Amino acid sequence: MKHALAIDIGGTFTDVVLIRDDGTAWTDKTLTTHHDLLEGFFRAADSVLDQAKIALADINDVIVHATTIVTNVLIERKGPPVGLIVTQGFTDVLYIRDEHRYDMFDPLIEFAPPLIPSERTWGLAERTYADGTIGQEIDREAVHALAISLREAKVEAVAVALLNSYANPENERRVRDYLREAAPEILVTLSSDIAPQMREYHRTSTAAVNAYAVPITTPYLNALVEKLRAGGATREPFIMLSNGGVLGARTAGRYPVRMIESGPAAGALVAGHIARRNGMEAMLSFDMGGTTAKACLIQEGQPLIVGDFEVDRQYLFKPGSGMPVTVPSVDMIEIGAGGGSIARVDDLGLLKVGPDSAGSNPGPACYGRGGTHACVTDADLVLGILDGDNFLGGDMKLDMAASRAAIGALAERLGVSLEEAAYGIFSVVGESMAAAARAHATDRGVSYRGLPMLAFGGAGPVHACYVAERVDSSKVIYPPMASVLSAFGTLVTPVRLDMVRSALARLDQLDWATVGPVLDDMLKEGEAAMIEAGLPADAAHYVYSADMRYLGQQNQLTVPFDDDPRRITDLAVLRERFETHYEALYGIRLAEMEVEIVNWRVSAQGGTAERSAKVRFADTPAQPKAHRKVFIADAYADVPVYDRSALALGQEIAGPVIIEERETTAFILPGWTLTIDADGNLIAAR
Repeated sequence: MKHALAIDIGGTFTDVVLIRDDGTAWTDKTLTTHHDLLEGFFRAADSVLDQAKIALADINDVIVHATTIVTNVLIERKGPPVGLIVTQGFTDVLYIRDEHRYDMFDPLIEFAPPLIPSERTWGLAERTYADGTIGQEIDREAVHALAISLREAKVEAVAVALLNSYANPENERRVRDYLREAAPEILVTLSSDIAPQMREYHRTSTAAVNAYAVPITTPYLNALVEKLRAGGATREPFIMLSNGGVLGARTAGRYPVRMIESGPAAGALVAGHIARRNGMEAMLSFDMGGTTAKACLIQEGQPLIVGDFEVDRQYLFKPGSGMPVTVPSVDMIEIGAGGGSIARVDDLGLLKVGPDSAGSNPGPACYGRGGTHACVTDADLVLGILDGDNFLGGDMKLDMAASRAAIGALAERLGVSLEEAAYGIFSVVGESMAAAARAHATDRGVSYRGLPMLAFGGAGPVHACYVAERVDSSKVIYPPMASVLSAFGTLVTPVRLDMVRSALARLDQLDWATVGPVLDDMLKEGEAAMIEAGLPADAAHYVYSADMRYLGQQNQLTVPFDDDPRRITDLAVLRERFETHYEALYGIRLAEMEVEIVNWRVSAQGGTAERSAKVRFADTPAQPKAHRKVFIADAYADVPVYDRSALALGQEIAGPVIIEERETTAFILPGWTLTIDADGNLIAAR
C-alpha cells in the first residue's frame, strides 16, 4: 500500500498527517521547535510512523512540507548580512518606497526599516531603458571590485535589482556571472528571475526578501533532503508554496519568497475542496492556530490567487505598512489572534488581545513552560471549554492554577471577576477575527452575511461559533482532522508554478507577435518545473490570465481566461472579461476609457491529488461522556461533552455542547444544533 506524509510547521504547533491509500489516516500535533525546525519535523514524523508501525523508508507516495521558516526569518529579522545591488543613483529605493502612506492622517507616520540597510546597498553604473535596449553595459572590473566590498561586509547573499531589468535581464545576469567569478560563495537573487514585472520598488522589495531568506532556507531544505535520505526515504519532499501548489525542494529552495504563506495556503486549498464536494458556491474558511488566525473567501470552489501581498505589516496590520512581495499567493487576511495570543490591559484600561504571541516557548501560562502571560488558551481553560487533563489526548496536561493566576492578575486590573476577564479575552479575540473576516469579504465586493464557515486549526473549532454569530453566518462546518487540516491540505494540492511577465500594451494595439514569445517563455519554465517535480513534461495544464486596467490608472485587476488568450481573435472579448470583473468590484464601467494590459500570467499545474481519509461512525447515537460547567457570557451553563469518535451518522445534538477529539475541541453555543453528515463533518446550524 502507498503511504503519504505531510508536515506543517506552525508558529506554535507542528502538525503531521500520515495517510494510506485505503483511507486510513494517522495524525498528531507536537510543539514547534523554533531552535531547530528539523528536530520538530522528525519528532512529528516519528509520532505517526510509530502509530502506523512503519518506517520512513515505507513512505512510497509523497512527502509534503509546509513551513513557517521564511515568515519567522522575516518577522524576527535574525538573518545573516545581506546586500543589495541597484543602478547607480537609486540606492535609496527601499527607503523611498512607493511614496504611499498607509495612514493619510498621521503626521508622525513611520515605516519599518528595510531588510537591507543603506550601508549594504551598492550602485553600479549601468542603464537598461524601458523598451529593453541597453544604454550602458555592466563593467566586469566594477563588479569584481564590488565583490571585495561584499566580502568585507561579510555578506552571505545579495539581491540584484537594476532599473528596467524586467524588460531585459541581460545586465542583471552579467552581474550574477561576474560575481560568481569573484565571489562564488555569495548567493545571488536576480529581480528579473523572481519578479520580472514593472514597478521598481515592489520588484526590489521582492528580490530583497528572497535574498534575505535564501541563506536560511537553502541549508534547511538541503539538510531536510539529506536527513530524509539517510532515514531511508526514497522520495525528495515537495514544498508547499503561497500560491496553493507544491514544488520540488530544490526549486523552492532557490525562491523562498514563494513559501511565505506556505501553511495557510494549504488550509485555503482544502477549504475549496470541501466547498466543491458540498456544492457550496461560496464559503468563508476560518483557520485559527496557536499564533495567528486566517480568513479566506472561497468562491466557485476556489480561493482567489492574487499577484502580490505584504509581509510583516507593522502598524495595526494596515495595508502599506509592510514589505510588498510580488509573487502569487492565496488571498487571505491574517491577524495575530491565536491560542497563544497575549491578553493585556492598555494605557486606557481596556482589554486587548494580540498580536503578540507566547508561541510554543514559553507558550501560554497553562503550558507549564515558564510562561506568565494570560493567553487565549488560558481563557478557554478557565471558562471550562477545554479539559486540561485531555489536551492532546492527555499527552500534554494543562496547568489550571497557572491560568487562573495569569488571568486573575488581569481581572484585578480590570476590576472584574476571574470568569468575566476570561470571557472578555474569549469575546475580544472573537470580535477581532469577525472584523477581519468582514473586511476581507467586503474589500472583495462580496457580502459575508449568510456564508457558511469552515472551522479548522487547533483553536478554530473552539472559537468558530462565536465568530460565525458576529458575521451573520448560519452554518459552521467542522471537518474531520480539523486541527491538522492544513497539513492534510498539502496532500490534495497539485504541483503548481505561477509565472508573470510585464508586457505593457494598450488593448486596441495588442500585437500577438510580441506577446507570443512572452507566453512561450513562461510555458517552457512551467514545463521545466513539472519535470523537476518528477512529472512527465506533458502532465501539466496551463491556466492563463492578465493584469488589466483602464488607461491612466495605477492599479490593475487580474482577469482569468478559459484558454490560451492567443486563440481569442476578437479583442472585444478581452475587454468584456475585464469590465465584468471591474464592475463586480467597483460597480461601474468606463466605456469611454481605453483598456491596458500590464502583465501576462501563466499557471502551470500538474499531478493528481485525490487522497482522502476514511471516516468511521458509531453504530448507535452517542451519549455524553461527561458534563462540564462552562461560563458563557455572564453565567455558568451545564454543558454535555461528547467524544467525536463516538458520534453516529445523522445524530443531532442541541447546543451548548462540547465535542472533543485528541487535537482540538469544538464548542457549540446555545441556539445552534449539531448534526453529523456522511463525510464525517460536524455541521452546526443556527
